[in-house]
Amino acid sequence: MSVAKRLSPQAVAPAEPRSEKNYVLRRFLRHKLAVVGLVILTLLVLVAVFAPQIAPYDPNKFDAVSMVDTPTKEHWLGLDQVGRDVLSRVIYASRISLSVGVVAVGIYVVLGTVLGSLAGYYGGAVDIVLTRIADMFLSFPQIMLILVIVAMIGPSIWNIMVVLGLLGWPPIFRIVRGQFLTLRELDFVQAGRGMGATDSRLIFRHILPNSMGPILVAATFGTAQAILTEAALSYLGLGVQPPAASWGNLLIQAQSTTVVEKQPWLWVPPGLLIFISVLAINFVGDGLRDALDPRLKR
Repeated sequence: MSVAKRLSPQAVAPAEPRSEKNYVLRRFLRHKLAVVGLVILTLLVLVAVFAPQIAPYDPNKFDAVSMVDTPTKEHWLGLDQVGRDVLSRVIYASRISLSVGVVAVGIYVVLGTVLGSLAGYYGGAVDIVLTRIADMFLSFPQIMLILVIVAMIGPSIWNIMVVLGLLGWPPIFRIVRGQFLTLRELDFVQAGRGMGATDSRLIFRHILPNSMGPILVAATFGTAQAILTEAALSYLGLGVQPPAASWGNLLIQAQSTTVVEKQPWLWVPPGLLIFISVLAINFVGDGLRDALDPRLKR
């Protein structure tokens, strides 16, 4: 074999670097619990999306003919105190409970990301003012603040989403601010400044994409927390109001000792779904955290 053939470009060309996205995906798929959580979460989302096709009855329809309070072939989870099919209401409740988590987190992720970007990039007086505002929000017990505000403006699904969104941004703000304080000093940002790149371009095209990992992880855990908060508010009567069903207000029936002891099919399913959904989201968050952690990369 000739020397030229042995040193041909095909022979000496280095292997293509692994795609960053493929590497993150492989790390995520190695996390077994995260994969299980993603499958469960996908199933819950599909149930919520196709609730009208899956639910056997209208969730708000009263069945005065068969006022049974025990599970039967027609009503797998029986009827509630006013004659509505419990299984149908549990299925439809997934729509509201998951929507509250996603929308509330979407609001405070956007708000926290924008404010954190400004504070971390510009520093100085902007950073001091925004950081003090975030500290002020964090100094109050959040659940008590939410209860007071919701009681003042009135309980509804939209009010819950807005209140959770407007009060939940400080943790995201601190994460983004810390990322920007580190990244703004790196060479690629300094080079961009030297080439005349505008602040908005540096923030949204260069620094922010490199900060998305921690933001995604925090948003995942925040969704689970929002679902729990909505369930707590609805259980106390300050969340989603009947006849609309959420997992939280379905648990109101468990305030009766008789229901807790003799009719577990009325409160166990929504409680179990809250537990499963929050656990699945936390598993996904753990998987994303491990997959996106640069300290774990080879």
